[in-house]
Order: sequence, then structure tokens, then C-alpha cells
Amino acid sequence: MSILAYNESKINTRRRNIFGYSLFVASTFMLLVLDLATSGRGGLGSFIGICAIVAFLGVVDACVQGGIVGDLSFMLPDFIQSFFAGLAASGALTSALRLITKAAFEKSNNGLRKGAMLFLAISTLFEFLCVLLYTYFFPKLPIVKYFRSKAALEGSKTVQADLAAAGIQTKDDHHEQNERLSNKQLVIQNIDYALDLFLIYVLTLSIFPGFLYENTGEHKLGTWYPLVLIASYNVWDLISRYLPLVKFLKIESRKGLTIAILSRFLLIPAFYFTAKYGDQGWMILLVSFLGLTNGHLTVCVMTAAPKCYKGPEQNALGNILVLCLLIGIFAGVSLDWLWFIGKKNAL
Repeated sequence: MSILAYNESKINTRRRNIFGYSLFVASTFMLLVLDLATSGRGGLGSFIGICAIVAFLGVVDACVQGGIVGDLSFMLPDFIQSFFAGLAASGALTSALRLITKAAFEKSNNGLRKGAMLFLAISTLFEFLCVLLYTYFFPKLPIVKYFRSKAALEGSKTVQADLAAAGIQTKDDHHEQNERLSNKQLVIQNIDYALDLFLIYVLTLSIFPGFLYENTGEHKLGTWYPLVLIASYNVWDLISRYLPLVKFLKIESRKGLTIAILSRFLLIPAFYFTAKYGDQGWMILLVSFLGLTNGHLTVCVMTAAPKCYKGPEQNALGNILVLCLLIGIFAGVSLDWLWFIGKKNAL
């Protein structure tokens, strides 16, 4: 994502996204092939194969997420909201499938493997559908053609292949493109938004999902309890990404966003003491609030930042913000180990 964000103005967005979606299909399918080829057996070879495929999924995720967000950033804010709601919907669907497969296969032989195989097959089908929709349907939507044509007139070179696919020819105009703000200038002007996204995901991923799996203790729901927590987070994350569509619920003040995001760090002691002294009801409530604030604040930041810029600058800023989001995810997952260390020391 760092490489793609740095070179976004030189990259053909259409090829980038089709490449990413196509390799999503191939990578997910390869997980199925690997499992079938080894008959579900473990071992070092299988583990290395899975790690390699998952690492490759990280690469193609950067291609698609940065490419699509950059593409939508010079369109309507509602488009970005819909895309990020779709990301949350995938989490909610994953939780639903996990609950269904656990109920269906819990008492059968290799139940977990069967559930994973079903999930991967459904994922492969969805991703193949994304390839078809993005390649043949999305470029021909009238509103998409309008905004891409507008971006091209403002100097964007990344949309030319998309316009050509829709039957629209554009003229080169190097003068306007050279007038766009540099990536460095965009970062300086939007440093607060960049830090906001970083802090949102540092906190969220330092708790979710690792802490929820490792620090939930013994409960009446047994092995279902972590799955219920994950589902609660994903459902409220999805719901909250639609809340900014209600005008009075949308936070547009830059200071207001920063204050709200910093306030979320009070959740760290809240989770710690709830895991130690609270019951499962309080934990479910906290997890739901974590998802609620994560989705709502993400959409507020991503829809507010690209305003008042030209198409090429909005595309670049979208890529930069996705990079900050992913850095926050990486940092949060790394910090997640602190919960494990604290639990080990307590024991």
C-alpha cells in the first residue's frame, strides 16, 4: 500500500482493481485447493503454504482497497460510505456463516474444516462476482461516467482506462495535472485525518479480535461466547456505518472527530476491568460500543477528508488515508500481544 500510494498518479486504476479482485478469487480458491490436496492434514508444508497465500491476500487487499477508495473519493461521499458499509457487511456475513457452520457441523467429524471449506467456497463466489461487476457493470453507470469524466478534465490520468471501457475518449492535459498538490502537501493539510484513522484502528485492533478470544474466561455460552462477541462487534460496526447518512449524527468538525477518537481510549481500562470483574452482558455491551464507534468514526473521517480538492488530489488523498488506516491495523494487531503478555503474567 505504501508503494501504491506513492505512485498512485502513475498507476492505471482499472488494471489495479481488476488485478486485485482477480487475485482475490485465485488466492481464496488456492486455500481450498491446498486443503483438498492435503486432505486437511497439518504439517510445516501446509502451514507455510497457508501463510504465503494469506500474505498474498494482504498484497491484493492493498491493490483493491486503496484503488477503490481513491476512485470513489472524487465521486459522492455516499459512495465511500457505501463501500465502507460493504466492508463491515463482509464482517457481519462472516460472523453469520461462522455461527451457522458451528451449529451445523459442531458434532460432526472435521466440523471446523467443513465449515471453513463452505466459507471459502462462498467467499470465492462473491469475489468472482466482484470481478464481473467492476469490469463490466460499474464503469457503465451514468453517474460513475460523469464523475470520472470530471476527474479527467481536472487532470486525472488514473481514470482514462475506465473511461475507455465505458466508450469515452479523453484528451491528455499535462498542464492541469502538474498543478495538483503533491502527496506531501496533502499529508500536511490532512495530518489530523490521517492520525484519526490511525488511532481508530490502533485501538480497535488492539482489542478485536485477539483480546476477545483470549481474555473472556469461563461463561455460560461456552465455546459460543467468543463467536457471539465477534458477531456483536461486526453487526454494530455495520449499523454504525449508516448512521452518518443521518445529518445530525454525522460529525463534520475536525476537532470534534479528534476528541471523539481520543475518548475511545477509555475503552482500554473498561475492557480490562470488565474482563476481570464483569459478566458477559457487560462485555457484549462494550464490544457493541467498540463496533459502533469504529464504523461511525471511520465513515465520518473518510467522507469529510476528500472535500474541496480536485479529482487527482482526491484520488491521492484516498490512497494516503487507506495507508494510514492499514498502518493503524498493523500497529493495533502488534499491540494486541500486550493483552496476552498481561494475562500470562497475571497467571
